[in-house]
Amino acid sequence: MTIQEIQNQLIDEFSFFEDWSQRYEYLIELGKSLPLIDEKYKTDLYLIKGCQSQVWLHAQYDGTLIHFTADSDAIITKGIVALLVRVFTGHTPQEIAAADTAFIDKIQLKEHLSPTRANGLVSMLTQMKKYALDIIQNS
Repeated sequence: MTIQEIQNQLIDEFSFFEDWSQRYEYLIELGKSLPLIDEKYKTDLYLIKGCQSQVWLHAQYDGTLIHFTADSDAIITKGIVALLVRVFTGHTPQEIAAADTAFIDKIQLKEHLSPTRANGLVSMLTQMKKYALDIIQNS
């Protein structure tokens, strides 16, 4: 499935909910299903700067695809990073670097987050794309 197809799937999933309390519940469920990050990556080196909560993000490159794992100490934030992991994991660095993330606006996620969580979302996206760009530049 392409990054765009996954984003379209998320747009469809979020459209099922009538209000943001239901969407927050869905984010929490996504966070609970997030594959666990190895404890050895829960260090300052993998901590995303710019997030109010603690968010750890690890990228594993297998020579073709990047696989992300993540965790957070806050349930909504964990759901947000789970969304991004779902979109980007299992794709090439080139696909991730070039990806449009308009789905965030289409599901109105930033509009319904506190300013600090919205900044954290941008920081998570930036870090994921940075991992992809670093791999491209070092290949």
